[in-house]
Amino acid sequence: MARDGIADLTYVNPGYQPGRFPIIAAGELPFLIGDVHGGIRAIDSWYRKYAASEMKGVKYCFSFILDPLTWHSKTKKIVVPADIKGMKIRPSQSTVAAWVTSLGGTNVQASATEVRDVMEKGVAEAVNFPWASIPLLGVDKVTKYHMEAPLNTVMFQWLMNPKTYAAMSPAQQKVIDDHCTTEWAARFADPWADWEHAGLEKIKAMPGHEVYKITDEQLADWRKSAEPLHKKWADAVRGAGGDADAIMNELKSSLAQYNASY
Repeated sequence: MARDGIADLTYVNPGYQPGRFPIIAAGELPFLIGDVHGGIRAIDSWYRKYAASEMKGVKYCFSFILDPLTWHSKTKKIVVPADIKGMKIRPSQSTVAAWVTSLGGTNVQASATEVRDVMEKGVAEAVNFPWASIPLLGVDKVTKYHMEAPLNTVMFQWLMNPKTYAAMSPAQQKVIDDHCTTEWAARFADPWADWEHAGLEKIKAMPGHEVYKITDEQLADWRKSAEPLHKKWADAVRGAGGDADAIMNELKSSLAQYNASY
């Protein structure tokens, strides 16, 4: 829509379109980003180098991520990877969808605002979601079990139609440019991350909800189950002509710079 001029400015989750943007999908990988505030800065500063080639036809503004997501279930506690087998799950993005499939689950595609409806109807049994969005979107009414473990995050971006930008005066363009920066990615997304994280305590205080931790051994099992996703990401980047090892090393370096590694 941004490319075609249907909208002047768009706010997107690139993970809603599997395989289309293989480089940016690195930010979707589980157990890669450990600190959301540093991660917001690290992701945006890293991706600026690749935005023009991977997202041809749009003017890139900035990227950011959400506070880490986890499993929220209606029917049972999800504790180990084997618990996903046979479950119907609404993933947050395409990498998590691939994870669900690899663990023997079935993906239910729905927008964030449709999650309550699909879970109420039994079309989905669990969702990969951040904390505060659960009560915000009424998903607390259809979930009971919540794993307290940071698993993955979701990428978001602001993108602009280049013709709209080109039609602006130099002074107007400067305003856009001054706000399409890593600093502004952080100013925009830091408060959202804090708000989402605060939802954890809110759900803990709700009657009828069980927020549970997992052991170090169980976490290790989850990390092992996600290892094939990293290879799948690298293969997709190489398939698109990119140097997957170099790109991942740059991302890890950016995460280390901002103290955001998992």
